[in-house]
Amino acid sequence: MAMTRRSAILSSGFALAAHGAAEARPTALREDAVEKHLASLDRIVSETMKKTGAPGMSVAVVSRDRVVYLKGFGVRRAGGADPVDADTVFALASLSKPLATTVVAGLVGDKRVSWDDKIVRFLPDFAMSDPWISKEITLRDMFCHRSGLPDHAGDLLEDIGYGRDEILRRLRFIRPSGSFRASYAYTNFGFTAAAVAAARAVGRSWEELSSERLYRRIGMTSATSSNAEFTARVNRAFGHMRRDGRWVAGPQRQPDAQSPAGGASASARDMAAWVRLQLARGKFDGRDIIDAGALDETHRPQIATDPADPSKAAPTFYGLGWDISYNEHPLVRWGHSGAFSFGAAACVNILPELQLGVVALSNTSPVGAPEAVCRSFLDLVTAGKIQRDWLALFGGAFAQMSKPTYGFGADYSKPPADPRPPAALSDHAGTYQNELYGPLRITVDVNNMTLFVGPENTPYVMRHYDGEIFTFQPRGENAFGPSPVRFMFDDSHKLQGLRIDYFDENGQGVFLRA
Repeated sequence: MAMTRRSAILSSGFALAAHGAAEARPTALREDAVEKHLASLDRIVSETMKKTGAPGMSVAVVSRDRVVYLKGFGVRRAGGADPVDADTVFALASLSKPLATTVVAGLVGDKRVSWDDKIVRFLPDFAMSDPWISKEITLRDMFCHRSGLPDHAGDLLEDIGYGRDEILRRLRFIRPSGSFRASYAYTNFGFTAAAVAAARAVGRSWEELSSERLYRRIGMTSATSSNAEFTARVNRAFGHMRRDGRWVAGPQRQPDAQSPAGGASASARDMAAWVRLQLARGKFDGRDIIDAGALDETHRPQIATDPADPSKAAPTFYGLGWDISYNEHPLVRWGHSGAFSFGAAACVNILPELQLGVVALSNTSPVGAPEAVCRSFLDLVTAGKIQRDWLALFGGAFAQMSKPTYGFGADYSKPPADPRPPAALSDHAGTYQNELYGPLRITVDVNNMTLFVGPENTPYVMRHYDGEIFTFQPRGENAFGPSPVRFMFDDSHKLQGLRIDYFDENGQGVFLRA
């Protein structure tokens, strides 16, 4: 498949860390190796927060089934006085994914579902663009992102206001970008479809199931897969975005539509309990919580993710909700990051052979802080020193990710000095149709044009750029700079439709005039 900029960064930019400076393999990890370097974590976190300006972070370390480090730093909200502590709840974003597959592993061990159950068994109306794939695609396929759907398929539907059920229904209108079971592309809503199907198999909503099958059983008392429950927590971190060089609490992300893939929230204490469960192969305080075989399957490579030259770099893989990598020794590492541009960043790294795991949570949009903290600490434990500037590596990758994927790299924030005039504005008014995104309406009031799109007919002000190109500012998690709207005329100068770059990454951004 052709990798998009975003998927390339997710699968190789972060995976670069998997083989860029691999953990040394201790011949025998001394009992005090972890304890020896715990004191350095305070310094690592403080320096990372100082360099990034992050208002708050929380960190947990698990070693040999013990929580050996659990601390909060900074404040929940910039300018406020409420401190972050071990029980402050953070949005986890995509760190929700390995939690979700832990929940489903519970059902697999209970013999309620199998990883290879077909989604239509539990969601009979579910469909992809190809009827054969619709009948054959399984939970496993979606949980390891090998559906053939394009990178982040469905995310823009969420951004313009569609809810979970309607987004899953509209996946049938999305053209594939890769081969089924032979290509990797990261999709929140493909992942969500599999989790919802598993929950349907036992007659529960996803929010109920995750609480009943995982959170309550191991004492994750603050964890939830419901945004309403998260925002009701008194001790919660507010998401921050950078404005004019400062972190400010911005609009809070509402991720319920993709809850299994990105809508969980938890404290560092909660996450430490979950890491203990992973390292103990499904046991917690001596109790069997998740069948070991079912949980092991989540940690097995299912598909290669890294497009890098295989002669120069070790391959990286995705399991079921996990990034999986090996160094040259080999030493396996399970990990996952989570990030919302609206203000969440989280990371987990686990070295199962060393019975060691570290989690870092932050209340800012992604700048690489949690990832840098995790990798720096693992370096100290395994190599005795921090082997590279992890903050620079991860920060650079996230900076690239925050650039628009639309507009062909041009800056549409300012029109040219001498723009060409468009046709009469009134000629552009009307309704336009797109099978995937639904109807779009444009109105004209004197010299003002407004675009309405989404289930709630959300208005967006349009501005003239040049000729028949206008712009509007998208909203939501994937909105960065303004997007061009290009009106299309036939040879007789009759308006046929328009193309919106923001919606066109997979070639489905054309709206035809009704």
